[in-house]
Amino acid sequence: MTAIPESEVSPKAATNSRRVALIVAIAFFMQLLDSTIISTSLPQMGASFGVPAVAMSIGITVYMLTMAVFVPLSGWLADGFGARNIFLVAIALFTLASIACGFSENLTEFVAARAVQGLGSALMTPVGRILVLRNASKSELLNATALITWPALFAPVVGPVLGGFITTALSWHWNFFINIPLGLAGLVLVARFVPGDREADPKPLDWPGFFLTSAGLACLLYGLERIAHAEDGVLPTVMLLALGMLVGWLAVRHLLRTPHPLLDLSSFKVLTFALSTLSAGTIFRVAINATPFLLPLLFQVGFGLSPIDAGMMILAYFLGNLGMKAVTTPTLRRFGFRSVMVVNGVVASLSIIACAAISPQTPQALVVALMLIAGLSRSMQFTALNTLAFADIAAAQRSSAATLSSMLQQVAMLFGVAVAAAILNLSQIARGRPELDLVDFRIAFLAIGMIGLVAAFRFLALPRSAGAEVSGHALEN
Repeated sequence: MTAIPESEVSPKAATNSRRVALIVAIAFFMQLLDSTIISTSLPQMGASFGVPAVAMSIGITVYMLTMAVFVPLSGWLADGFGARNIFLVAIALFTLASIACGFSENLTEFVAARAVQGLGSALMTPVGRILVLRNASKSELLNATALITWPALFAPVVGPVLGGFITTALSWHWNFFINIPLGLAGLVLVARFVPGDREADPKPLDWPGFFLTSAGLACLLYGLERIAHAEDGVLPTVMLLALGMLVGWLAVRHLLRTPHPLLDLSSFKVLTFALSTLSAGTIFRVAINATPFLLPLLFQVGFGLSPIDAGMMILAYFLGNLGMKAVTTPTLRRFGFRSVMVVNGVVASLSIIACAAISPQTPQALVVALMLIAGLSRSMQFTALNTLAFADIAAAQRSSAATLSSMLQQVAMLFGVAVAAAILNLSQIARGRPELDLVDFRIAFLAIGMIGLVAAFRFLALPRSAGAEVSGHALEN
């Protein structure tokens, strides 16, 4: 099934593309809410299972590793069995696993349920993107991408607050049971409104490509995750990262040589996809993902604020993320992807650097204003990156491109946290202090902001007309 030709776009087709994107966004919201809500209830879960709270981190690790193993397979499954069918399976698996998590009576049962949840999540994200790409014309792609991007910006706002409230007022079990109505709604809406599709000539499964890609991604992601936990030892982390890069290199070598690769790497020959997904895009996402990790620590450890007061500061940051959604589309239409991604990228990076200049003595209104600017610019860049990535991708490349994009975004997410944690640890070691101080956060924000600046100027390599068919910029200027 190919995307709707521009000459045949009708109001009905445009409505359908928005409907599909909104349905996919509901499923994404369920998935991302689950990821953010669980962190607040780990101590209570540990007490319920009779294990230390730190032991509960295995539930997060197993979830992440299961995702890493099965994400590379998602595009092939969507082509062979239909994207809608696989998306339905993903939602069903995730919902059933959520119920199993809620009814778990010990750590073993919980870990098994989280593994199944990870499988559902691995299929959900790339296959959801494939559904949106296949049902949207290029002129509707920007609006559709904006819709499926809002869960990534909204879920972190409500997740920790909602998780804390549910755990306190009810019990940690309900943090998982909340997925039941969301999952059932998603299943009904997908079955009713999302059209079925399947590739006419699906490829045979590339088993070596699957094993190499999954193993390389799992080692790399687990290694990056361990960087943020320096107490676990440096040598295993370095070995995991080295093994991940080696197996990844073997996977790329195989995918380029085999006649029916699991993932079509030709997408990286498309400049807009390569820049927004692999090179500048990945670098900028490191800065984007490091910031939400650093800010709560800055306000609680550096400023000495209570969790509630720190949460109010973070709320301003995420409200900025949401506030930009209404003006993203007209801004990209007016100025085009290249100008927006360079200028807004500089603004976003400078707002991160500015976080190094604030202190407990900084007027609260000024801190809130900075959080809003940082959130607004982050949202704009996030949506622009996700939209431009698929602006010039051919129909035959969409499944692999969506899978590759999901894989690289996972890497960037963990790498952002890993880099930020590493900078904090190194700064603390260099000062010879037993605890983090405000100066450590200042160094971290400066470094992360500089990473963002480098990536922002890298977008100058884009032609002025990049993604014009998607943004409508060339049509109006």
